[in-house]
Amino acid sequence: MYCVYCGVRLQDGAGECPLCHTKVAAPALPEQPAEPSWPDRVPRKEKQSGKRLVLSLITVILIAAALSCLIFCLKSTGRVGWSGIAALGMALFWVWVILPQWFPRWRPMIFLPIDFLCLGGYLLYICKATGGNWFLSFAFPVTALAAVLTLAGVAMMRYIVQGRLRLMSLLLIAIGLSFMLVEFFQHITFGTPMFVWSLYCMSVFCLIGLFLFIASFIPGWRAALRRTFFY
Repeated sequence: MYCVYCGVRLQDGAGECPLCHTKVAAPALPEQPAEPSWPDRVPRKEKQSGKRLVLSLITVILIAAALSCLIFCLKSTGRVGWSGIAALGMALFWVWVILPQWFPRWRPMIFLPIDFLCLGGYLLYICKATGGNWFLSFAFPVTALAAVLTLAGVAMMRYIVQGRLRLMSLLLIAIGLSFMLVEFFQHITFGTPMFVWSLYCMSVFCLIGLFLFIASFIPGWRAALRRTFFY
């Protein structure tokens, strides 16, 4: 850089010419791009080796425990007996709790049907192992009813936005009525009296559902419930 008056070479950053004392009009420096607050590259996902190691360890422990129960029962009684119930219970625990942890995202519409299907199979085995006849008349319809209501609630909360409060109220009423069905299945299977406990459960759920259904038509109530429950 040189002085515009006398032509003397100036040092970088000088404010005036050392010979003629002419003020130096420093040219505007190009602006340095600001560093972004996020990285310019998508960071790689951290290795989940620790999590997978723990899951693998739990899986090995469950398999070892199930095999130990089976071997002990076979050696002591000569048949599977109670060890089958224990081993399948561990397998059901693995499917319900451990299996979803192997995946990066929990997809309820995929895992929940598998969970209820495995639960139904487990109850069927218990029914056959104990010599009962309660699976088709009680365990199967109750499990299917719980699966349908659970999947409906999850689908409503994940995929439906408009009219969610009204649908939630109808779902609560359906849950209340389902208690009557459960007690009815219990009555025809085990001979227990009707209307012992289901009326109370049905009344509570139906009243809550009716309140939410009415509130869905009142803008003030609807907005207050939306702020309160973040739906």
